Amino acid sequence: MDVGQISVYHLALLIRGDIVVAGNLVEDILVRPVERIEYGFTVWVDSIEQHLGGNGANTSYTLATLGIPVRLRGAVGRDDFGDRVLARLRGAGVNTEEVERMPHATATTVVLVAPDGSRSFLHSPGVSREVFATAGEFQPGPGHFHLANIFSLPNMRRTGAETLARATAAGWTTSLDTGHDTQGEWMDVLAPCLSNIGVLFANEAEALKISSCADVRAAARLFLSRGANAVVIKRGSLGCAVFTSESELWAQGFAVETVDTTGAGDCFTGGFLAALHRGEPWLEAARLANACGALSASRMGSVAGLVGYQETLEWAAVLKVR
Repeated sequence: MDVGQISVYHLALLIRGDIVVAGNLVEDILVRPVERIEYGFTVWVDSIEQHLGGNGANTSYTLATLGIPVRLRGAVGRDDFGDRVLARLRGAGVNTEEVERMPHATATTVVLVAPDGSRSFLHSPGVSREVFATAGEFQPGPGHFHLANIFSLPNMRRTGAETLARATAAGWTTSLDTGHDTQGEWMDVLAPCLSNIGVLFANEAEALKISSCADVRAAARLFLSRGANAVVIKRGSLGCAVFTSESELWAQGFAVETVDTTGAGDCFTGGFLAALHRGEPWLEAARLANACGALSASRMGSVAGLVGYQETLEWAAVLKVR
């Protein structure tokens, strides 16, 4: 593993108590392989499968699979897709008592997967348009609140900053995963949140778009200057970079045959948070997160490739980094 420049090898953010994840829950319909779409013709594919999807669902599923107590906040519809999503989450050990059943369709995404694992998404947000209309409430800590993809939740664009502020005021640690903003509001949404974010997660493209910076190092420094305590940049198969005010760490990814990258970033984040919950330092958190992202990308479906905490460590110990 290439650790690049790192001046302080210290424990990362200390996460105690349950982790509460807020985010979307989605029924993913994966179609593979899709090289092209031809209107007016039938295109044959190898498989059409239904899997768990959604940033909130994927992240909480990852945490539960790694043995971390996690509660999920979000919504599904009163439909068959909602039943399936909840059954998968509960089967992994996710506490879904705070997931609402609403009289709208469960969010659904058709994922067209190319032969190289790259994807195109057709998304119907359904209940995601309705949930989180008011800021979240928190009992006094300890606890950790993670907001998964603020841009995928229309109401959270205006209630997210207050939700994070309430979590911080209650003594909770916090994190946020940005996601892609189809509306192009980017920093307008994120800026009010930064002063109450313990760990900010973003992939390279998101970090550059939000910050309007030319490279990820400059973007991370901007986020830190605006109040974030740490910034984790996801670099896909190349691994990740972790930035704090005292240190900078670059961790290489693992070499796997990529099948489907859908949800790999969410699994990465779940792995990172799981390591922090166990008291691991930044370097070990980055290594576990890279392993979870690689395991996700090695199978069809966001979470199908995941294994338990010890099994993930054993897998990472024998696999080569890129």
